[in-house]
Amino acid sequence: MGTHLGECHPERSEGSQGLKGVNEMFNDTIAAIATFPGNAGINIIRLSGNDALNIAYKIFVDKNKLNPKNFKPRYLHYGYIVDKDKKVIDEVLLSYMKAPNTYTREDIIEINCHGGIISAKKILDTVLYYGCRIAERGEFTKRAFLNGRIDLIQAEAVIDIINSKTDSSHEISVKHLEGRLSKQINAVIDEIMELLANIEVNIDFPEYDEDEITIERVRALSESLVPELDKLIKTADTGKIFKEGIKTVILGKPNVGKSSLMNFLLNENRAIVTEVPGTTRDTIEEYVNIKGVPLRIIDTAGIRDTDDTVERLGVEKALEKVSEADLVIMIFDSSKELEKEDERILDFIKNKKVIYIRNKTDLESKLELSSYKKIEEEIINVSIIQNQGLDDIINKINSLFFEGHLDVTDELIINNVRHKNLLIKAKNSIEEVLSSIENNMPIDFIEIDLMDAMKNLGLIVGKSVSDDLVDKIFDEFCIGK
Repeated sequence: MGTHLGECHPERSEGSQGLKGVNEMFNDTIAAIATFPGNAGINIIRLSGNDALNIAYKIFVDKNKLNPKNFKPRYLHYGYIVDKDKKVIDEVLLSYMKAPNTYTREDIIEINCHGGIISAKKILDTVLYYGCRIAERGEFTKRAFLNGRIDLIQAEAVIDIINSKTDSSHEISVKHLEGRLSKQINAVIDEIMELLANIEVNIDFPEYDEDEITIERVRALSESLVPELDKLIKTADTGKIFKEGIKTVILGKPNVGKSSLMNFLLNENRAIVTEVPGTTRDTIEEYVNIKGVPLRIIDTAGIRDTDDTVERLGVEKALEKVSEADLVIMIFDSSKELEKEDERILDFIKNKKVIYIRNKTDLESKLELSSYKKIEEEIINVSIIQNQGLDDIINKINSLFFEGHLDVTDELIINNVRHKNLLIKAKNSIEEVLSSIENNMPIDFIEIDLMDAMKNLGLIVGKSVSDDLVDKIFDEFCIGK
């Protein structure tokens, strides 16, 4: 007897149509190593498709002599995997999940073998020998979407969860996977669809419906939808930051403490620190989560005029990075007077979001910023060598990007550029509806704009989506998910 894994009845996502029917399965069976195939406690080889159970019958020897074809779904079974020559590959636990109550809505076999590269690869080679095809990137989740198990928002949330680098980005993605955003988008689609049905009746059977009544209903819904969509759109910048991190360039003249600040923020000696100016010749990029704030930190070469060809290229690259940055951390050396390199940098970053730092405050101060009153008022005093000033830097970042508020617990936040762009298009179409009403345009024009809005919202959840877009989205996944 196996070990019961518990019921697994994934519900069809509300409003999710999928591109295939619930009971319409793919013709082939796919397989992949679902875990990282390195040194670990276990590896998992996953099979999905009509032939998954039949292949398990050919390669699995149950310790209790139970025929795999008689396996109860959602139980763990103990035994061995054998190759085509009936030679034992590994001692395993095997589970069988019966369609449609599975992740892909197909029959699924999962084989838990010992960790390491050899066992997992040999088992994968064996299932491929018996007729499986190696899965493409994200194909298990793609099948879940195409079979109507999840919608496109939820599918994209899966990869966002995998790639999450902070608790906040993870929490945002989990809400999307749970269907909270899908539910809101689908509710709007349903409202628009109901209005479109009324408009069709009005056009085809004008004697049964009054133009004025229909248009007033359209106006009322449109006026409520514009701020609703706008609220979601406005969260996108915050969502992008949590997902991708704040691209932060550390800038300053040589030997002001740029690499020391990077090491300070990372809490490790990532960059080489010496008293020799020009030590950093190239950019160094790292991702760090500091008290919930995600930063993509780029340490750069010190900005100065130099005859050294390599160093000069590093300076040019540093200035290029500034143009791409969300944030610049400009460092001054408190123990040195303001120099032309400092002024050159200040002029270059005048249109960027900047945090100004006065480093080496443990030394006698010689820095005079009276001609830069705004900087003098905003500058943060830091002594990296004494581990002082990190909280002030983080508080400043919060005020610049999050208005001092980092809690995402109760908010529905957009963290996908595709979703943002489609929401903007939908909102623009709704605003066109209101403009048409104000200008007394025929109801046919209003219908076209409503249909455009519904189409763009439908693209978000995947109600209408091209094969090319689906392939592009799932190509970002790893193989095995």
